[in-house]
Amino acid sequence: MPPSVAPPVSSPSPSTSRRRTSASVVLRSVLEHGPVARSTIARLTGLSPASVTDYCSRFTELGLIRESELPRRSQGVGRPHVPVDLDATRFVVGGVHVAVPYTTVALLDLRGRVVAVRELRHGRDGRGDRDGRNERADGADAHAVLARAADALAALLARAPRLRCLGVGFAAGGWVDRDSGTVVEHPLLGWHEVPVRDVLGARTGLPVHVDGHARALVNAERLFGRARGSRSVLQLFVGNVVDAAFATNDEVHHGPRSQAGAIAHLPVPGGTEPCACGRTGCLQAELSERTLCRRARRAGIVEGVNPMHVVAAAAAGDPVAARLLVERAGAVGRAVRLLLDVLNPETVVVTEVGVLHREDCLAALREGVGDDRAASVLPSSFPDSVLAVAGGSVALDVLYRDPLAASPEAI
Repeated sequence: MPPSVAPPVSSPSPSTSRRRTSASVVLRSVLEHGPVARSTIARLTGLSPASVTDYCSRFTELGLIRESELPRRSQGVGRPHVPVDLDATRFVVGGVHVAVPYTTVALLDLRGRVVAVRELRHGRDGRGDRDGRNERADGADAHAVLARAADALAALLARAPRLRCLGVGFAAGGWVDRDSGTVVEHPLLGWHEVPVRDVLGARTGLPVHVDGHARALVNAERLFGRARGSRSVLQLFVGNVVDAAFATNDEVHHGPRSQAGAIAHLPVPGGTEPCACGRTGCLQAELSERTLCRRARRAGIVEGVNPMHVVAAAAAGDPVAARLLVERAGAVGRAVRLLLDVLNPETVVVTEVGVLHREDCLAALREGVGDDRAASVLPSSFPDSVLAVAGGSVALDVLYRDPLAASPEAI
């Protein structure tokens, strides 16, 4: 079966589900605690030592883990405990994240670390506008964007011939249906019913997994970030697109056809920005990076639509730029407070440009949330690589949920 074609949907048997769950728990334990002895994994997971040894042997055969070079001595007599750890030297996953101004293509190792990355600006000439002066997503033709992403991914892999790619993760804002591998609707890009999994699969010859970027970042946080171990996590992504994702007990809520997390048109009390839906004060219209940059242009701070120029102006001492960023962070905090009242998560992770780069913005965010819940609100764990991590984590989530299906021979 070609990798771009989804396998028939069928419910796994209870025994198969248990094996997948047990394998996932073992590999996650190696990720979180490695180098770690097999006996420690058994104690942490509650699985029998024999089962842990069996899973570790399979993972070693697949090349996902390896024995540590320095064995740990057991207490008393007997053989030393030889710990196992992830083998991050053999395999990578590809990550593709499509934003409004550019596409990020990356390779990530099994620990979610970015090995290589490239940005592809959208534009009619294929180069795009590096200053971001054009607010429209010109040149963001879906098939052309995906073709360029596949070519860039192939180029990154060609520069690392010793690494094998286990699959490709794709993330984007808007309405993204994980099950069909489709971007159903992305108004800012003008994409409608784009079969991403089929297109990228055909271009790369690799398994392709697709999801929305807020859900992808929840997976990244629970696997590799500060939210690891939290029983419930809310991820709020505030960029050109504003959306959210919610996970409980390691399960991200998708809803029918993956429509969960669409918060763009939640009303903001006192909002003044007109929205494309015809109303005023919708969450995305008020908080998007386009709105931030429009306000900065009106104030004469920057040109174009690159929010990092506003951050740079604030860092250079521009008080108006700093005020715009702090006000926006405070408004994000008030939006978080509304979501906290509805969902009551243990941890909230916010991805927003000011919060990622300025302590005063983080303080304003937490003030907007309120003192009683401020400590539960964290900035993204990946401030310098958030889009690359979002794309790659879609594939890494699949790996850690069913690691025994990651046989390189199947690729």
